[in-house]
Amino acid sequence: MSLTLHLPDETATAALAARVARRARPGDAVLLEGPLGAGKSAFARAFLRAASGDPALEVPSPTFTLVQSYDLPAGPAFHFDLWRLDGPGGLAELGWEEARDGIVLVEWPDRLGDWRPDNALVITLAPGATEDSRVATLAGWDGRIRDLTA
Repeated sequence: MSLTLHLPDETATAALAARVARRARPGDAVLLEGPLGAGKSAFARAFLRAASGDPALEVPSPTFTLVQSYDLPAGPAFHFDLWRLDGPGGLAELGWEEARDGIVLVEWPDRLGDWRPDNALVITLAPGATEDSRVATLAGWDGRIRDLTA
């Protein structure tokens, strides 16, 4: 099952991220796909702020560090930005296997190769009709995906 949502602005994108955060649990993977500038980092930032209960949580981009970890009320979360990886070769050094015990958010999941989780929620973000709007296509999480519309 897939679900397509039209998000008119960044507030709507953050609200979707908060709904996903409320339903995420340890062992879940949220894979964020889309072109540069589609809003993957903004979605991850909103997700982590909502999951932490702290709207001012500092959420730096892991573009250079490749992974940032967070201690959340639901357990540990790991935000991976795999843009600079050529493939899955460096995932072991980044602690991928250990991170899978928590919640993982992955930007550029195409770099995961065979390490891509089968049971992930895949969110594909694309620019919408206006500068701030986005189109989000969600797939996976079959039993929970319907809950993400409201």
